[in-house]
Formats: sequence, structure tokens, C-alpha cells
Amino acid sequence: MLAAFTFNTAENLPIGLLAVISESLRVSVPAVGLLVTGYGVTVALASLPLAHAMRAVPRRHVLTAVLAALVVSSLIAALATSYGMLLTARLLTALAQALFWAVMGPVAVGLFAPEVRGRVVGALSIAGSLALVIGVPAGSWLGRRTDWQVPVAVLAGLGLVSLVTIAVLLPTSRPEEEQAAYGISPDVRRFGIVLAAGTLSAAGAFTGFTYIVKFLGEVSGFPPSTVSALLVAFGAACLAGVSITGALLDRFPRAALTTAVATQAVGMLGLYAAGADPVAAVVFLVLMGAALGPVFMTTQNAMLHCAPGRTDIALAANSGAYNAGMAAGAALGGLVLPLADVRGTFLVGGVLAVAACAVLLVGRLPRQ
Repeated sequence: MLAAFTFNTAENLPIGLLAVISESLRVSVPAVGLLVTGYGVTVALASLPLAHAMRAVPRRHVLTAVLAALVVSSLIAALATSYGMLLTARLLTALAQALFWAVMGPVAVGLFAPEVRGRVVGALSIAGSLALVIGVPAGSWLGRRTDWQVPVAVLAGLGLVSLVTIAVLLPTSRPEEEQAAYGISPDVRRFGIVLAAGTLSAAGAFTGFTYIVKFLGEVSGFPPSTVSALLVAFGAACLAGVSITGALLDRFPRAALTTAVATQAVGMLGLYAAGADPVAAVVFLVLMGAALGPVFMTTQNAMLHCAPGRTDIALAANSGAYNAGMAAGAALGGLVLPLADVRGTFLVGGVLAVAACAVLLVGRLPRQ
């Protein structure tokens, strides 16, 4: 959980420090934004090849290595005196995270009985969500009051704690012999459906969410100080959604995924249709936030059930596809923005979420 929190904070921390890093390194704000976009693209491209390359290495060794990479890359970033040095450190962190999400799930759930694995996935997702609610805001606050390198160095310390804990306490075993190495109910069709729905959902979410600050200011009419508070509320809703879904995931795994995607669609289309009203904007923003975390969590849980082969390969494919969806959504939103203003990004995002729901519902139809 600490490692998940640290990786997610590292991924998103530059969002809260765009202006500070830009001024310090004398580069443009869009160039700093590339530190986040490039990170996501790297995870999308590297997840599956890295998981395949490391498929025979004991998981304790793999997790120790990726956490060592996190510590080293965070220290390099904290000492960076140029944009190129910082970008290189970020890409190294992204490579470590790509492998971490593929390996971490089967290792964690394999320590518990199958009937409670959904709760384990939920606990890991809560830790990841706390990065957005606590990690990024706290790191941004610290970076603005000291230097942006300080919170990055703190992440190296957290990564070191995780590394030592896993290196000392995690059992060593052959990957194929672990309890959750293979899917509970292998199903190639279900695997493809979940992968497609998760990718569409991610693309839809980030088509709009990438421009949420602009939307809340220009469409809903909130002042900048209020927008910051609303983003905290969004993160809190994400945490609440993950907590509630995690508690129900073992009993209703399929319904949890469909409900999360449907909630996202309602939130995004509601913002498009009624976002000019401040009260309605808050309601639909919270709905969208409550769905964002659970969508990825429920697709990860589905992979542990339906993986047609090794679960680490299936989880790597899911993580890669989700990150590809995020990057595609952000790019699509950028294309829509000048054509249909910021409201249009939420319309397109909502339609993609509806398409993800349709994929899941068609997937429930009996095979011919």
C-alpha cells in the first residue's frame, strides 16, 4: 500500500508544481506537462514487454528492483539541474511503475484466501487514491514553500521504506507457483471485453478531466480558490468510491465494474448538460470522482478472475491499455476543445463512457 501510494504520488506530483518547476528550470509550462504525459505513455508502452521479460524472476526480487529504481530515479530528480535530467529520471520512474502494477496485484492477493481478494485489491486502490487526496496536495504545498525538489526527495524516502519491508518480509517463490499466478476462471472473451471497456472508460474520463479546472471556472463560474477545494472534494469522492466498491467487490465483481462505468457516464454527461449550475456541477463532479478510482480497480480485479494465462501478464495488459486510454483521452480533449469549447470535452467523454457500458452489457449476452 505504501509503494502504491508513493508511485501514484510520484506520477502526479508535477501537476501541482507546474509553475514552480517551470520557473526553476526555465522551461515552458507545457514542457513540464510533458513530464506527466510522457510518464503515462511510457507506462502504456512498457507494461506488457517488461512483465513478459520478468515473468520467470521471483516476485520479491522484481518488487525490490522496481522500488530501488523508484528510489534512485527520485534522488536523480531531486538533484536535477536541467530539464533533460529531470525528464530522464521521470521516464525511469515510469518504467518501474509499469512493472510494479503488473506484479504487485498477484503478489498481494496471493497472500490471502480467494474469497477476500477483492478487499485486498480495494486496499491497494485506497492507497493509490490517497496519493491524489493527500500525497499530491501535500507535496505541492511543501514544494511551493521550500523547493520543488524537497517533496521528490521525500518520495525517495518512502520508496526506501517500502523496499526494505518487501526485501525482508516477502516470501521468495517461483512466479508460476504463487497462489494468484493464474486466473480463477480463465476466459479469453471476458478478458477482451474488460480490456476494451476499461480503455474506453479511461479515454472518456481524461477527455474531460484534463480540462476540469477550465470547465469549473468558465462554465460553472467558480473562482480559483473554490476550484481548488472542489478538486479536493473530487479526490475525496474517488477515495469514498474505492472504499465502498472494495467492500462489495468480492460479492458483486461484474456489477461493480458496470456500475462504476455507468456512474462515470452519468457524471460526465451531467456536467455537460447542467454544469452551468454550480450546485449541479458539484453533484456531477462528485459522481465522476466516485467512479474514476473504482473503474481501474474493478478492471484489475476482473483480470485476476478471467486472465487467460498468467495474471501478471493480464494485469500488465490492463495497466498499459488504461494508460493508453488516458493519453488518448487527453489528446482527444485537446482536439475537441477549440471546436466545441470545454463543455464539448465532457460530452465526448460521456459518450465514450456510454460506449464502455455498452461493451460490458453486450459482453453479458449469452454466446451463440
